[in-house]
Amino acid sequence: MNWRGHPLSTFETIVEWIGHTKTPTGLTVWAEWDQGPYPTGIPITQAEPDALALVYDTVRGQWHYTISPQSDSVIRP
Repeated sequence: MNWRGHPLSTFETIVEWIGHTKTPTGLTVWAEWDQGPYPTGIPITQAEPDALALVYDTVRGQWHYTISPQSDSVIRP
């Protein structure tokens, strides 16, 4: 319920803390709370998740994985 002594009692607080994430290598995170309506219950085919470029970690791969960009969406300088 808290992060470093700050209560995570609202969505705004949670999104703000996510948005302040930084790593030692320089990765920063930008976060925004999107309150727009999103339909639920939309069926997907098995081909859609199968098309994701997932690389599963050797330890608990069902939880730890990387989604790699697909070749046609890679932006090269």
